[in-house]
Formats: sequence, structure tokens, C-alpha cells
Amino acid sequence: MIARRGLLAAAGIVGLATAARGQELRVLESAPRANAVIGPRSSGFYVRFNRPVDHQDSRLAIVRDGQVIEVLHPRLESAPDVLFATAPTLPPGRHRPAWPRGGR
Repeated sequence: MIARRGLLAAAGIVGLATAARGQELRVLESAPRANAVIGPRSSGFYVRFNRPVDHQDSRLAIVRDGQVIEVLHPRLESAPDVLFATAPTLPPGRHRPAWPRGGR
């Protein structure tokens, strides 16, 4: 299996200053984890938050070397506190997610 290093560190999530019910939106977990070895095809990517997020208005951006290389549209059917999306095969390198908008 061809391996490459990847992505999705919980750090790097932007736009988390919104609050609801007095609770700041925080990332609880994400996958795949930073520097994970994944196969030749990218698969599912998710970010779990401490409260519900607006799936319809949210995007997950995959950033490498300061450049957005892919914008993912989360599935509307995922859990209220999870943004889940699939991505095409990404070029090798260190990737991180950015969550530019959303939350309710």
C-alpha cells in the first residue's frame, strides 16, 4: 500500500469565537490525526465539536503550506456536533483543516 502523510490536526481550526448557550465552540476530536499515514486515496474527514454546528453553512478547508488546496462540503446527515466530508486524493504533504464558518 502506498502511504503518505496527512492531515487534520484539531489545531488550525478558525472561526471558533461564536458562542451558544454560553458555551464557546471547541474541537473535541478530528480524524485522520495529524501526520497520520493514509492510503493512496483520501477517505472521510471529520471534526467533532462540543456542541451542534450549522452543517449547511459550514465548509472544511484543507490547507497545505498556507494555501487552501481543497474545500469540502460536510454531509448534512452527520451528527449535529460533527462535520463529516469526503475528499479526493490529496497531494503528499502536511495538511491541516480550517473551519471558516458555521456554528449555531
